[in-house]
Amino acid sequence: MCEDARDIGRRGLFVTGAAAAVTVAGAGFAAADGPDRETRTVRGTLPTGSPDFVYVPVEVPRGVRELRVSYTYDRPAVPAGTAGNALDIGLFDERGTGLGGRGFRGWSGGARSEFFVRADDATPGYLPGPVRPGTWHVALGPYTVAPQGLAYELTVTLTYGEPGAAVRPVYPPERARGRGRAWYRGDCHLHSTHSDGRRTPAAIGALARAAGLDFINTSEHNTMSGHAHWADVAGDDLLVLLGEEVTTRTGHVVALGTDPGTFVDWRYRARDDRFGRFARRIRRAGGLVVPAHPHATCIGCAWKFGFGEADAVEVWNGPWTPDDEVALASWDATLVAAVRDGRGWLPAMGSSDAHRDPDVVGLPQTVVLADDLTREAVLAGIRAGRSYVAESKDVSLVLGVSGGRGEHAGIGERLAVGRDTPVTVRLEVSGAPGGTVRLVTDQGVLFTGGPLPASGTGTVEWRTTPAYAAYVRAEVRRAATDPVVPGPLVAFTNPVFLGRD
Repeated sequence: MCEDARDIGRRGLFVTGAAAAVTVAGAGFAAADGPDRETRTVRGTLPTGSPDFVYVPVEVPRGVRELRVSYTYDRPAVPAGTAGNALDIGLFDERGTGLGGRGFRGWSGGARSEFFVRADDATPGYLPGPVRPGTWHVALGPYTVAPQGLAYELTVTLTYGEPGAAVRPVYPPERARGRGRAWYRGDCHLHSTHSDGRRTPAAIGALARAAGLDFINTSEHNTMSGHAHWADVAGDDLLVLLGEEVTTRTGHVVALGTDPGTFVDWRYRARDDRFGRFARRIRRAGGLVVPAHPHATCIGCAWKFGFGEADAVEVWNGPWTPDDEVALASWDATLVAAVRDGRGWLPAMGSSDAHRDPDVVGLPQTVVLADDLTREAVLAGIRAGRSYVAESKDVSLVLGVSGGRGEHAGIGERLAVGRDTPVTVRLEVSGAPGGTVRLVTDQGVLFTGGPLPASGTGTVEWRTTPAYAAYVRAEVRRAATDPVVPGPLVAFTNPVFLGRD
């Protein structure tokens, strides 16, 4: 069977939004490999300025057991400072490509050159299920396009036969064996083989336990296919929360602790004014909205949506780098604005964003005061800001502020005393040998102490009033190697607010 290339050019390529003109350079069908298999190949070229997503329709007849897709694209040399070609890929079924993802069947970004779906199995990143008749769409995402354009070849193979038994997903439990109200350690930004990670869920679970973590959150790029593959990883000693890293063209956001099977669409930019709809989707699914690495320098990684819909923000992402320093300063400015405007504040988090060796799971980790080791309690602790961030299980902080009449407040809380009431700030540190302690307020760093002894343990006290410091938070840093730039973080806390509202 053959189809004229001009016909494919007229009706075989759909684009989103106010689409630029896009045509397919050529298309052809290979001879059938046998009575039970049929292959079609489509070739085309995308110019610079292409839409973010291009949908190639595939007419699927009845009786198909498996749909398999492979693709290649050219990578021509480009001048220094110019982006080369990068083409992502995914799949939508006969229910369509509408925003919201009703027809979503999987996404692998640029991590794979081939995938399949069928009723009883699918490539990681994709959802098993029946291959029903109708118009399916292979989604192409030209992440960057070279000046020469992006030439691609897409091959679709349909295998006919009985569909096989459907898979019934099993999800991890929402509770692990906790210690009651206690501090629990977690890493909420991790990638497995279900997106662009190179570690299996089992391998990540083993590394999480070795890092002393009590909970983790799954966060694959633009897919929830991995949700049903973590039940065997969870246990009495490890709570596995489910989520997604919603990877848009103008920033990434971690959907943290959502209901099993929750899909959050990513096919919009900040200028489209659609993020609020999907932030509400995350919260309706019981999760938190956490912008990730907001000042990262990779293309499309920096957060452009603002923080009005956020429940927390990932200030520290992986090993400490200059963009984390910028994120910390930017987040601190939001605390000042919250005090000034008398509104709610945005808690800070830290996660590893680990993908593969040598990425360290649990560097850093968010340490949360929660009523128990359950999904509900952990998310409540994060939302309330009852947490600090540390580089490893060896580092612990205790920050509290006390008034003269026995009043006391800890991290994420408010010490409601008068403006001129003297208060004492006390910080206990362990696991940070040689570290420097800094107490930060809305005015800036008002106390510096250290270095801590070789044991890594120390206690500092500082006195102030709510009139002088609207909040206080703590940092522990390594020695600076530059007279202008502070040393790398070892740990930092969310604030304690001072004074009555």
